Amino acid sequence: MMSITLYASPYIGDKKCQECHTKEHKLWKGSDHDLAMQVATEATVLGDFNNVKFTYNGITTTFFKKGTKFFVNTDGPDGKLHDYEISHTFGVYPLQQYLIPMQNGHVQVFDIAWDSRAKSEGGQRWYHLHPHDKVTSGSVLHWSGPNLNWNYMCADCHSTNLKKNYNTKTKGYKTTYNIINVSCEACHGAGAEHLKWSQDKKGYKGTLRKGLEVDFSAYTTRQWQIDKKTKQPKLLSKIDRKEIEICAKCHSRRTQVSDDFKVGDKFSDHYLNVRLSENLYFSDGKIKDEVYVYNSFLQSKMYEAGVTCSDCHDVHSLKRKGQGDSVCFSCHTPTKYETKAHTKHGKNEAGCISCHMPSRIYMGVDERNDHSFRIPRPDLSVNSDIPNACNNCHKDKSASWADKAMKKWYTSTPIGKQNFSHDLSNLRNNSKNLGDSLYNILLGTSPQIAKVTAITYLGRIPSKQTFTTTLQLLRSKKPETRLAALKALESFPLQLRVRETFKLLDDSDMPVRIEAARQLSFVDKGKLDTTTALKLQNEIQEYKKTLLFNADRAESQTALATLYTNLKEYDKAEQAYLEALRIQKKFVPAYVNYASFLHKSNRDDKAYKQLQKGLQEVGDSAALYHSLGLYYTRHKESTKALESLKKAADLEKNSATYQYVYAVALSQTDTKGAIKILESSLAKHTGDVRTLYALAYYYKKIGNSKQAELYQKRADKITNFVLSLPVISK
Repeated sequence: MMSITLYASPYIGDKKCQECHTKEHKLWKGSDHDLAMQVATEATVLGDFNNVKFTYNGITTTFFKKGTKFFVNTDGPDGKLHDYEISHTFGVYPLQQYLIPMQNGHVQVFDIAWDSRAKSEGGQRWYHLHPHDKVTSGSVLHWSGPNLNWNYMCADCHSTNLKKNYNTKTKGYKTTYNIINVSCEACHGAGAEHLKWSQDKKGYKGTLRKGLEVDFSAYTTRQWQIDKKTKQPKLLSKIDRKEIEICAKCHSRRTQVSDDFKVGDKFSDHYLNVRLSENLYFSDGKIKDEVYVYNSFLQSKMYEAGVTCSDCHDVHSLKRKGQGDSVCFSCHTPTKYETKAHTKHGKNEAGCISCHMPSRIYMGVDERNDHSFRIPRPDLSVNSDIPNACNNCHKDKSASWADKAMKKWYTSTPIGKQNFSHDLSNLRNNSKNLGDSLYNILLGTSPQIAKVTAITYLGRIPSKQTFTTTLQLLRSKKPETRLAALKALESFPLQLRVRETFKLLDDSDMPVRIEAARQLSFVDKGKLDTTTALKLQNEIQEYKKTLLFNADRAESQTALATLYTNLKEYDKAEQAYLEALRIQKKFVPAYVNYASFLHKSNRDDKAYKQLQKGLQEVGDSAALYHSLGLYYTRHKESTKALESLKKAADLEKNSATYQYVYAVALSQTDTKGAIKILESSLAKHTGDVRTLYALAYYYKKIGNSKQAELYQKRADKITNFVLSLPVISK
């Protein structure tokens, strides 16, 4: 059984809270927070463990019991069948997962889950979380792999006051928590001081209000007023983001960089929030991968107006404050919005949630609603993979059909606030309209998170205009804007950016400071004045601390290796690369970066072996073949180089870089073939400057000056991108 230490602290537990807060405790009891994690017993385990068999990818798993204990017989890390005891349940509805303790404190989440929905809904069955991936032992998605590790991936959000406690020397965990589930103090903060206050209110000597780390009293008196003319709601009290940031700790896609978060702390001091990246969000900002609500909500007009989680959800039971769409009518007048004039549908045919919060299914059975509260835009789905609310219901119809219906109703396409899809798509695809799209988002009415996402693309167009814009944004009052601008700044020449980067070592926001330290970690501190050198050293240590906190991850070890290389601590760098590959044998960036590290230290033979080992472990990988092609190029093995670079280009046809490098290599013997590859790539990446300049060069080489001039002008237009624009809002 898994043994987790519970230790003395200011946390008192829900039973003590119940003594005074009976109503709140009753609402919380039985909620998803209460049942987030439980010891596996007859009362808590929902799955069928009566010698039930489940076959996946040729492996038959058996679920069985020994007395009162629960077991699975399944393939372990070595690919062989073993018996494993279940220690805890994880979650309850619409699915329940199970925890398996392994050696050295590692706890893994089993990847065959129990569908706890009713049988009439397709539930009461075992199913695999990755039914189409053919997961095998050694895979990052296998239950014994790093992506299903409870200590890192899940624990922080399913228990109260959890400390991961990973030991870099033993490679093990001594994970602790105070309370097994998401209890009262996960949101209200440690209760010991509040208990002292409650027992002696007049004599209480503490500095906290009623002994609480965070004061939620303002949320109980919040008032919304409906404008009589517009029927629009308006918050009468001051906008307060405190509650949202507490919820965001778990209801967001983020990277954790410490586990000393206290309720009321600044979110960004402990977590690095994601942007609208292509793997997580569709180009219109709708949910794609699992992103847990927060960044979707940041896109909404509701967020800007001051709506917070507790306006719609009961914070104790977690249920909506009303059945179905009725929760919406606490602010939105039914006489205006619950009419056919608004919905264009009959009664009970469509409503607020189905139209403005379209859902997607995650983990096989878990339907989650998009919280960006947007106008349906089927027009964006035409000729794209973007889903839309209309076709969520009208599955037998096309997006074009839905788009025509919308235009017929409204005479034109309803746009809404989140009108950045085409522009963000242009940024992602490196379009020839990249510059226009970039400034459309920055200067338009797009939500802040879309602007922050766009800022990181400023470095794609290295011009005076974009450099000036980047400098303006570095002075923004918004820390997320400064961070994005700093990341964009890294693309500009070193002599232009280093002075500005040094200034941000003093930033008030931790993510900005450590990003500045990362970018400056190569600087020789001996050439700096004492004050600046000490400041840089301190921030490098702060950055290093965040990486060491996640030293159980291959990504963090690879970043550590880069940091140690910049600090000229080469032995530590090599150990970090080896540790990354120990943690995750199939982690491609570690192979690629380690091979580059070995090359730079004049160990090309070893670099070659690492790339070959990577291909053996991972199989076909564009990044590995690309690196191998560069190795062969350095060693003047042109035939092998061309084969490897072609393989990389074929495996990842959407990579402008791989197409470009392959074309350059091919041009040595086949200029027209190189042109063909570049023009094919340009069709997908119409604004890729390297591709345009290469085409100009190769067309000139074969004597086609007219075509060469056309490509030269296109490239120059992008690199000389200058607009007469107002100062970007800070």
